[in-house]
Amino acid sequence: MMSRADRTVLSEWWWTVDRLLLGSLLVLMMVGIVLCLAASPPVAARLGINDPFHFVDRQIFFLLPAIGVLFGTSFLQPRTIRRICVVVFAVFLVLLFATLVIGPEVKGARRWLNLAGITVQPSEFLKPAFVVLAAWLFSESGKRPEMPAQFLAVVLLGSVLLPLVMQPDFGQTTLICLVWGALFFLAGLRWIWMVGLGGVGAAGLFLAYKFVPHVTKRIDRFLDPASGDTYQVDTALESFRHGGWLGQGPGEGTVKRILPDGHTDFVFSVAAEEFGIILCLILLALFAFIILRSLNRAVKEQDPFSRFAATGLAMLFGLQACINMAVNVHLMPAKGMTLPFISYGGSSLISIAFGMGMLLAFCRAKPGASAMAALSEPMSLPKGAVLATPIDPTHAEDHAGGPTAVPA
Repeated sequence: MMSRADRTVLSEWWWTVDRLLLGSLLVLMMVGIVLCLAASPPVAARLGINDPFHFVDRQIFFLLPAIGVLFGTSFLQPRTIRRICVVVFAVFLVLLFATLVIGPEVKGARRWLNLAGITVQPSEFLKPAFVVLAAWLFSESGKRPEMPAQFLAVVLLGSVLLPLVMQPDFGQTTLICLVWGALFFLAGLRWIWMVGLGGVGAAGLFLAYKFVPHVTKRIDRFLDPASGDTYQVDTALESFRHGGWLGQGPGEGTVKRILPDGHTDFVFSVAAEEFGIILCLILLALFAFIILRSLNRAVKEQDPFSRFAATGLAMLFGLQACINMAVNVHLMPAKGMTLPFISYGGSSLISIAFGMGMLLAFCRAKPGASAMAALSEPMSLPKGAVLATPIDPTHAEDHAGGPTAVPA
């Protein structure tokens, strides 16, 4: 057992990291493996793959480096994280534009690249780096008024939205815009900006509906199921009805055999059929706990950059989970959005681990914070006593025994 008196990097990390938050994330990863075991064999059979556990093996293969990324990133300091995110953002922004030229077309979109036999979705890795850089720019706008930080944040947003819209990937576009808008709001934007940005967003949605057939079909099918093919959503809803409260049992689901994308976008429906609505509610509570605890830790951060970054990463994680679950129960038009740590996908798994590792790093307790808080509280002295020497808070460690009271 590590002692608080130890001064090693590992000991300091152990006593400052949010262990409940870390444990919740690891539980989600383990649940993801279990649900991949339940959902992926029928998909492998439909694709003609001889090994029924092909996707399970690959998920475990990607899970090991994801855990390493999660733990490794949580050791970093905010300044180091910011520098890493600059490099990650630049590299994957280039790769994001590269998908438009050399990326294979899948279901009418170019979102992936084949690198050394591994399929990579650059937008997944770009998202957490984008959030951290946007958080830094918004934090700088308050500390350095002479810096055009908000304008640079707008440029940053535009540089990401351009390739995403061209792919097209309106799910990721919506997610990034929501998180960016929330950070802008936290940074204290004016009402005129809020109205203007809301108008731009509404206009963009209207134009996408009018001129992008893919978006038009999905919105029309959501508003009027009789207007088109709703097989996938109908099958997902049937999974919930068939599973009931307690589910059919592990491996006993039948609707999952005909559910397209049951191991990725609709894994939540497979969980409902085999393990019941009870498990879905437990998963929902686990996601809510992670988000609320992260936001609670972010509120207590004194550094604006850490506060904004932790808030943005928590919202990125939470909104992605909400969109996926809402699509599964037909509360939103269908989108290609994975359920964090649950859906199959190497890019998604490692990128979310990267984002959550940074969240753990930003939410770590700051050494000496409790001592400084104690020094800031008023002290009660005996009547007529005065302090022999005032204490300088910057040298609090030199007065570990506390101030000395002497008779007046």
